[in-house]
Amino acid sequence: MEIGLIFLIFILFGLALFIFNIITSVWAYRDSKRKGNSQVFTLVVLLGTLFFPVVGLIVYLIIRND
Repeated sequence: MEIGLIFLIFILFGLALFIFNIITSVWAYRDSKRKGNSQVFTLVVLLGTLFFPVVGLIVYLIIRND
């Protein structure tokens, strides 16, 4: 019974991280597009934040123009 509960918590935590990854990737894509960057750059931002969530978001936040 307790192993099932731990497994459920683990699955819900993983799902929450996945949803957070999708949300931050979409935000970075839209932000890059709104700032007038090229379509290729916005796709690189999207793929970078999708496949490398923490590092990709940090790199995007550093290199984006304010």
